[in-house]
Amino acid sequence: MGYDHAMLGFASYGPYWRDVRKLAMVELLSNRQLEKLKHVQDSEVEFLIKELYGQWARNKESPALVEMKERFGNLVMNVMVRAIAGKRYFGTHACGDEPKRGKKALDDFMLLVGLFMVSDAIPFLGWLDTVKGYTTDMKKIAKEVDYLLGSWVEEHRQQRLSAKNNGAEVDFLHAMLSVIDDGQFSGRDPDTVIKATCLNLILAGYDTTSITLTWALSLLLNNRHALKKAQAELEIHVGKHRQVDGSDIKNLVYLQAIVKETLRLYPPGPLSVPHEAMEDCTVAGFHIQAGTRLLVNLWKLHRDPRVWLDPLEFQPERFLTKHAGLDVRGKSYELLPFGSGRRVCPGISFALEMTHLTLARLLHGFELGVVADSPVDMTEGPGLSAPKATPLEVTIVPRLPFELYSYEAA
Repeated sequence: MGYDHAMLGFASYGPYWRDVRKLAMVELLSNRQLEKLKHVQDSEVEFLIKELYGQWARNKESPALVEMKERFGNLVMNVMVRAIAGKRYFGTHACGDEPKRGKKALDDFMLLVGLFMVSDAIPFLGWLDTVKGYTTDMKKIAKEVDYLLGSWVEEHRQQRLSAKNNGAEVDFLHAMLSVIDDGQFSGRDPDTVIKATCLNLILAGYDTTSITLTWALSLLLNNRHALKKAQAELEIHVGKHRQVDGSDIKNLVYLQAIVKETLRLYPPGPLSVPHEAMEDCTVAGFHIQAGTRLLVNLWKLHRDPRVWLDPLEFQPERFLTKHAGLDVRGKSYELLPFGSGRRVCPGISFALEMTHLTLARLLHGFELGVVADSPVDMTEGPGLSAPKATPLEVTIVPRLPFELYSYEAA
């Protein structure tokens, strides 16, 4: 399913891995490229707020019930697919029936990748995976995803041949084709490299960011004092006469603490990406042979009572006091939601910008509640990134002047 280890997250460390990571960083995830993509993030978050306001308006201006788990997923998918392939998948100007099929294929891909396979632990018992139907499902989903990505590559190649882009945004696929469309790339077929890299970036950005947003809002709804404190901070630094801007985030220290605490309790990947010992070594008194595959239990690390006071409690304030100096970029080993070292997630800046802006706009724009004041179900579902198992139904009421929502009644 990983294009024979051509995906960045599955590739072994070496020349190919370095070349692909460098390409992704330069053409999509560098600070310069992220600055160019800010209008994509801003416009998609604005679309979300506008759609939520519209749902409230159509509800005769009484609290509207919305399902935010799917909304967050659609939001992040729109940003990722626009940045990578120049398409808008959901909402106004969406592209036909491709979005529904594409999103389902990607969701199924993430679910299957996260399943425990007997063959991973005991290779000679791999036939059990076939009996359970996992192997057949994986081949089917891999084929669907490959067809989707292949159609994107072909569309972009045709646009390049016709020397026009029809006024569309210059995206990552165009950049990749301009760099590696001729000949081999580190000894691999160009189309395979392009499809594998696009798939890796979409899955890494879409699944993890939407899940973090879902958990953050769930935690806030179960801890109303923290929600009100975040809204009070927004009123101090932004007020109620304009929308939150990306430049405001640096002043919203409590909001940043909320995101850190969410990433502590619900890291995007409870286990780190696989590492392999390149040479014999000793870790905490344990001898690790060269070639041993290692995974770090981040979920356990983030809930270690020797490090965290009341580790199971949602307390954003801890990042304003005792743990104020910790960041999430792999430097502080107590908190590693994005990994560390060579395998640290290259999209940290994108994920944090997207999470902070979306959460700030949502908390600033609406009073949020739950039906009958019942607690939000915090059950985790299966998968590589531990998604919320159940929908997140939220009641919304606007809290800003009408003109700030850019809403036009039908």
